[in-house]
Amino acid sequence: MRMEGRGRVPARLDDQTPLYEADVDLAGPIADYQAHLTVVRDAAVPLPGPLTALLTALTENLETAAVKDPLVALKALADLRYLIAGVGADAACAVQAGRIPMETVATALGTSEAAARRYVNSYRHP
Repeated sequence: MRMEGRGRVPARLDDQTPLYEADVDLAGPIADYQAHLTVVRDAAVPLPGPLTALLTALTENLETAAVKDPLVALKALADLRYLIAGVGADAACAVQAGRIPMETVATALGTSEAAARRYVNSYRHP
């Protein structure tokens, strides 16, 4: 990599040099990205406490089962997949029937409009 001028600013980075080795200061961009994530998280729909607790317990139980009895974990995941498909279809229909703007859906999910549209449609047309 060639350096130009004062301050060791690289003239160009090759594709193989990691930024930390090129002495590129990432503090600003990382801070900007973290601020962006905070804004997105704060705008997303918060899950109710009981649902968060249930999902946390489910995760812990499935992780334990995956180690101790993988067949139990796989059966639970198969049942969960069936449940998710049904509830997801109901929720997607409610979003579309309620004519909720995709911008609102995207904000609630903490994603882009295109990703939100794909997500909702994945439940409508599995």
